Amino acid sequence: MDKNIVLIGMPGVGKSTVGVILAKLLGYRFIDTDIIIQEKEKKLLKDIIAEKGAEGFIETENRIISRLNAKRSVIATGGSVVYGADAMKKLSAGSIVIYLKLDYGKLRYRLGNIKNRGVVIKDGQSLSGLYRERLPLYERYADIVIDENGCNVEKTINKILDELLGSL
Repeated sequence: MDKNIVLIGMPGVGKSTVGVILAKLLGYRFIDTDIIIQEKEKKLLKDIIAEKGAEGFIETENRIISRLNAKRSVIATGGSVVYGADAMKKLSAGSIVIYLKLDYGKLRYRLGNIKNRGVVIKDGQSLSGLYRERLPLYERYADIVIDENGCNVEKTINKILDELLGSL
């Protein structure tokens, strides 16, 4: 298998954690797009969001990710990547996009303070509103949906590997 594996989903679902382990198991490179954005902008995500606002961050994320060149990589994306059409077009090309799905209640428990995480959320928007807004976008772009409810990291990875082997 030579396609990139792209992980999408809400913040807190474990894209980076799952991605690192998955990359090791597949012999792939691991790329975290949040880290790439921070390196290019020379700022933390929360500082970019504070400075540019949600829309400005999304434009920055879209620009940087649409120029990403990756081969044989597991790519963990930020939760807001699905707002960027150019970024998603680039990520989807020659890749398998996997949506890590988690129920809202479990997600809220995992997230804690979203401001410190650098979550892109509009002024006055609730976490539940953000969840409802992004859900159809994740589903639209996903080639594979992995239900993480009741799963630890190992179970999530096993589900992904089963799906990947089934899609070859």
